[in-house]
Amino acid sequence: MTTQELRENLTGKLKNGFERITQAQRAEMESYALRYRAFIDACKTEREATAWTCAEAEKLGFVPFTYGMATKPGDKIYLNNRGKSTILAVIGEKSLASGCNICASHVDSPRLDLKPNPLYEDTELAYLKTHYYGGIKKYQWLARPLALHGVICMKDGTTACVNLGEDESDPILMISDLLPHLAKDQMKKTLGEAVDAERMNLIVGSEPLEGEGSELVKLHILKLLNEKYGMVEADFLSAELTAVPAGKSREVGLDRSMLAAYGQDDRSCAFAEIDSILHIGTPTKTAVCILADKEEIGSVGISGMQSFAFEYFLEGLCSAQGVPLLECFRNSFCLSADVSAAFDPCYPETCDRRNNAFFNHGVSIMKYTGSRGKSGSSDASAEVMRHVRQTLDGADVIWQISTLGKVDQGGGGTVACYMANRNIPTVDAGVPVLSMHAPMEITSKLDCYETMLACRAVYLA
Repeated sequence: MTTQELRENLTGKLKNGFERITQAQRAEMESYALRYRAFIDACKTEREATAWTCAEAEKLGFVPFTYGMATKPGDKIYLNNRGKSTILAVIGEKSLASGCNICASHVDSPRLDLKPNPLYEDTELAYLKTHYYGGIKKYQWLARPLALHGVICMKDGTTACVNLGEDESDPILMISDLLPHLAKDQMKKTLGEAVDAERMNLIVGSEPLEGEGSELVKLHILKLLNEKYGMVEADFLSAELTAVPAGKSREVGLDRSMLAAYGQDDRSCAFAEIDSILHIGTPTKTAVCILADKEEIGSVGISGMQSFAFEYFLEGLCSAQGVPLLECFRNSFCLSADVSAAFDPCYPETCDRRNNAFFNHGVSIMKYTGSRGKSGSSDASAEVMRHVRQTLDGADVIWQISTLGKVDQGGGGTVACYMANRNIPTVDAGVPVLSMHAPMEITSKLDCYETMLACRAVYLA
C-alpha cells in the first residue's frame, strides 16, 4: 500500500456532518428541529414534559400500563409515574428473556424553586424566595425575564396549574442585580461568591393594597393569587412552583444551523428518545424509553432513576411472560442519552481537542463520564463500545467519541451508572451543548437529529 492508502485505511478522521448528509436528510433535519422546538417550548419542567409525552403517546395508540397486563408484539404501553417521570415501551417480537433495548434520559433541568414559605415584603416591594435546583452559575439568573411554572395543591383537594410569564401579555418576574456604579465590593469577589443564593429573590409586586396596616404590597399579591388560582398563603406549603427563563427557543447563527433554548440538558436527548419510539413500528426486542426526574440532584427520590419505578414497570411486563426480571436486565442494553460538553473555541484550555465533542459531528458517544478519576461513571466495556459502533454504523448514524473536558477541570454524571448497577450494559451518548446549564443553551440541529437517529437504531437493534 502507498502512504496515502495506509493513511486512508488506518487512521481516523473527524468529518463535519454537513459533508455527509443529503439534501433529503437536511429536509428531515429541519422538520425534526421544528418538532423538537415545539416540545421544548411547551415543556420547561419535568411535569410538563411528562404530561406532553403521555398525551402524544395516547394519540399514537399507547395505552396506560397495568401490572401484569398481557401483551403481544407491537403493543404500545406507557407509565405516568406520579406526573413527574415517564416510561414508554413497544413490545418486541422476541421474549423479554432476550432483554430490552433501552434509551434513558432525564427531563428535569437547573432552575429556581420557590421555598415552602416564599412570599414576603421588604421596603414596600414584594418578593418570592428561591432555592436553586441543580448546578447553576447564579449570576446568569439575575436581571433576565423569568416565568413561573408548576402546580398548587390546595387543602380542599383542588389543584391549580401555573404557567405565568410565557405569553406576551403576561407579566414576567425578575431578580435584580447591583448596578456597576455601586458594585465595587461585589466585583472584587469570585464569580462563585458574587451572588448570595439568599439574595436571589423574585420581584413580584410594588403596589400596595388600599387600606390601613402593614405589608399591604404582600397582601395585594395574595389577593391577586387568590383571584387567579383560588389559593391562600398556606397553600404555598403544598405547591411546586419554579422560576425558569421566559420565552421560546430561537434559531442561532446567520445560517440558522443552531438552536438556543432553556433546558436542552437533557430535553434535547429526551425528545430524541420520544420522537423515535413513537414511530418505530414493531421492534425485534422490546424497546423502552425512560424519561426520568431528579438527575440534576443525583437521580434520587421517587421519580428519579434510582427509584424502583423502572423495576415496577418492567417486572409487570416480565411477569405476564413468565420471565425473571433479572434475566431480562442481564440481556438488555441501555443508551444513557444525556448531553455532552461541546468544544468551545473561546475556552480551549478546558478541553482535550483529541477527545472532545464538536458541533456538527453527530451524536456524542462517551465511554465514561464522572469527575476527575472517573468518579460516578459506569465506564462502558470494550464489548459494549463495539456493540455501539456496530449499531450506529449499521444504521448510518453520524457519531463521534468524546469525554467531558480535561481530566482535572471537573466533570459530571448521568443516569448511566444507575442503569449499569442493574446489570444492564450501558453507555452514554447525547447532544453536544455549548453554555450547558446556562438559562439558554446552544445545540446544533444536525447533532440533535443524529441523536434521534441513534436512539432509533438502538430501539431497532
